[in-house]
Amino acid sequence: MTSYILRRLFMLIPVLFGMSVFVFSIIYLIPGNPAQIKLGQRASPEAIAEMERHLGLDQPWYTQYFEYVGGLLTGDFGISIETNRAIASELFPHLMATVELTIVAMGIAIFIGVNAGIISAWFHNRMLDYAVMVLALVGVSMPVFWLGLLEQYVFSVELGWLPSTSRTNAATQIDPITHIYFIDTLIQGEWGQFKDVLSHLVLPSVALATIPMAIIARITRSSMLDVMKSDYIRTAKAKGVKGFIVVYKHALKNAIIPVMTVIGLQAGLLLGGAILTETIFGWPGLGTYIYNAILARDYPVIQSGILVVATIFVFINLIVDLLYALVDPRIKYN
Repeated sequence: MTSYILRRLFMLIPVLFGMSVFVFSIIYLIPGNPAQIKLGQRASPEAIAEMERHLGLDQPWYTQYFEYVGGLLTGDFGISIETNRAIASELFPHLMATVELTIVAMGIAIFIGVNAGIISAWFHNRMLDYAVMVLALVGVSMPVFWLGLLEQYVFSVELGWLPSTSRTNAATQIDPITHIYFIDTLIQGEWGQFKDVLSHLVLPSVALATIPMAIIARITRSSMLDVMKSDYIRTAKAKGVKGFIVVYKHALKNAIIPVMTVIGLQAGLLLGGAILTETIFGWPGLGTYIYNAILARDYPVIQSGILVVATIFVFINLIVDLLYALVDPRIKYN
């Protein structure tokens, strides 16, 4: 197991190197000049050239690349062209905001999706099975931006139950520990602030959870149907074992590996693909941060953000692979 983990961590080096080369190359094909965007359309050529020298954009591309990689190896993500601040100090809070949203969204998606898939498989080819699969199809097909706007109209505008935008109320002051606010407020025992944080999380997390929830439900159903045909399941039923125990103790344990794979992939996709949800709900997450950097041609921020997402994605896949052996002892890593 240890050697397997070390090999996977070693494989991370060429993956990140290739990603850095790819991102660096693609970014420099984007039309526009960061120096001109920063100074404005009426800036003189001399001012633009001076700004390019200040930002290091006048150097050859390979010099800029190796300087950037050298900074990454020392933990220095560079300076934002747009804000003139250290990228690490800006990126981490935005990343934690997206992580917070992803944790809640994936929690909803896993709980509802897995149980919906189990119910659908247990009542195979019956009305409840058809109803769950229709809802799953609607969930996969429904655009996130449309669902988000619908949620805001119904629950914020019409009913006034939940806030429509932002991460907290303006009056709420949270002392960040982990920068995941619902965890910070729990640690500090600030129940009023905890309630406020959760109220802001409900609408964006439900909107973000819809597609992965539907996918998880469909994969769980398919995997459970394969397992339910096994001899040991029929034997357990013949012995009079209660249906709840048959499903959750015997069938689900052997059907969960494909579901875990999908969960890992969906979690990684949500971390890097929550831009629409964050934009609609005014959520200050990593997707919005990278999107704004793209508009400003803030190359160092774009590079750092994409590499952070890629690194997290690789580690999520590693964790999922290791969980396989925990769930199924027959799987061995040598």
